[in-house]
Amino acid sequence: MTYTDGVVKDEPPDPAERHRLSVVGGLAALSLDAMASVAYGPEAIVLVLAPAGGAGLGFTLPVTLAIAALLAVLTFSYRQVIAAFSEGGGAYGVARRHLGRRASLVAAASLIIDYVLNVAVSVAAGTAALTSAFPELLPYTVWICLAVLAVITAVNHRGIAHSARLFVAPTAVYVGAILAVVAVGLLRDGPATAAPEAAAQAQDLRTVGVLLLLKAFANGCAALTGVEAIANAVPSFRRPRVRRAQRAEIALGGLLAVMLIGIALLIERFSIRPVPGATVLSQVTEAAVGHGAAFYVVQFATVVLLALAANTSFGGLPVLARLLARDNNLPHLFALRTERQVHRYGIGFLAGTAAALLVAAHGDMNALVPLFAIGVFVGFTLSQAGMVRHWLTTRSGPDGGRARGWRWRLALNGAGAVLTGAAAVVVAATKFTQGGWLILVALPATVLLMEWVHRSYGRIGERLGLGRVPAPPRPRRSLVVVPVGEVSSLTRQALSAALSLGDRVVAVRVVDPGDEAEGDGFVEAWERWAPGVELALVGGGRRGLAGPIVEYVRGVRERHVFVLIPEVEPEHVWQRVLQNQRGAVLAHALRRDTDSVVCRLRFRIAPQVAAPVPSAS
Repeated sequence: MTYTDGVVKDEPPDPAERHRLSVVGGLAALSLDAMASVAYGPEAIVLVLAPAGGAGLGFTLPVTLAIAALLAVLTFSYRQVIAAFSEGGGAYGVARRHLGRRASLVAAASLIIDYVLNVAVSVAAGTAALTSAFPELLPYTVWICLAVLAVITAVNHRGIAHSARLFVAPTAVYVGAILAVVAVGLLRDGPATAAPEAAAQAQDLRTVGVLLLLKAFANGCAALTGVEAIANAVPSFRRPRVRRAQRAEIALGGLLAVMLIGIALLIERFSIRPVPGATVLSQVTEAAVGHGAAFYVVQFATVVLLALAANTSFGGLPVLARLLARDNNLPHLFALRTERQVHRYGIGFLAGTAAALLVAAHGDMNALVPLFAIGVFVGFTLSQAGMVRHWLTTRSGPDGGRARGWRWRLALNGAGAVLTGAAAVVVAATKFTQGGWLILVALPATVLLMEWVHRSYGRIGERLGLGRVPAPPRPRRSLVVVPVGEVSSLTRQALSAALSLGDRVVAVRVVDPGDEAEGDGFVEAWERWAPGVELALVGGGRRGLAGPIVEYVRGVRERHVFVLIPEVEPEHVWQRVLQNQRGAVLAHALRRDTDSVVCRLRFRIAPQVAAPVPSAS
């Protein structure tokens, strides 16, 4: 189907559409990271402000409101990104078009790092919540992390739409539970808290210090990770993709803002402070609804969402990797998709890297959290700066001028670029000694790796003459070389195939010194058979089987040489252990040391003679 200005054109339905996302499915598949951050975002703020006592905790709501304001700017900014870059990629797509390739690689590297860390942190956080409830599982933390990661990976291998359906119910329960806690807590009688006077709050500000507030803001910004995931995965939505993705982005921003501000209000209303062995969210929940069944529903929903929040990365990173591969910045295999619209190699890379991080950190969430959120703010800044340039340079109006309302859009993205840039500096500076330096090293290293891949593809393309019109094809003399060992039906079928490929066929037999009798026996059998094919005997010795054949192929005069290696394909899998693997060894040597075209021609062993199964490369 074709969509023009929101109008549907009649075309045959695309079967792949059923594997794509609806608005609700997009929220379930791509926003779990941001939704689950309610469990640790407010706590991160409180942990920083608590050492300053009541004066510090009094700034919980103002700091949360500042984060919510930044969230609103990001939400509406990414709504514009979705409309302008419907092919997905988010910050990468914006930076590539408007800021240049280098800037786009920095944006892509920051998103890749954040996606991987999100998986590791989310799985570790969910496991930590589980082991806190059941301490006897603590020795198996790493194994539980890997098991959860394996389940999420397997679900995503079935297709993002299928995974979205599985996550709709847990997401709805979690969001409903948090909103219910906020509503009941605000209606319930609690300790009276008078609104602070301006003079008293100014005095508190001097007591707390701006640096501490900046650190609390940086910690709380962990709640904003995942906001960009919907913009990165626009192609995963059903048509009309842009409209559905925009609605999902607005819904995510609104729900997240309400939950963050609501939790902050309850923290101040009930004077919540950090307590060992109890999370801030659990204290808020207990103060609002008591320690009954509702309390355990909220806690269980939180555990599930923290474990499933990794799905945001599984929805966003494979799409980003496909775009990078399309632009020759990652190996092209990342662009391959299966019949369920699954980017299998992107999913595999994400799962493998996250597993390595979990093993290295022993499944400890606190060892990974300091690395979180630095990279994503770099992407935020580049995305907003790119959109500023977009509004300054794009002419899409009906009269060839700028689009209507471009000034306020420019102002919105400009404010977003300034705010997210400042946040990136604050987050990196405050978390540098807590492991943030690793991200500042990994970011340029990833960019350099993608540059190397791009240069490698450039050299290959130059040698292949990509982009240039080649000369017309002309026939060339060709030689087909067939290594043979015995006179058999396998040799006959291989020579028959060779005779159909080239105008000259040579059967090559390696004869080891000291085995002249065996060689003479083979020649005698060959002459009795008289296949009408030239036979060449080459000496072996210490060079084994591959060396003499490689030397023979390199010495032929024909410019176009095929080598057909006949092999037996066993009838049963267990019979593979009976094979000598000479075909694999010879094929590897020929590909490495010659320019010949190598074809391993496999003949299946069956009760009746079967057709050959060629495997060319």
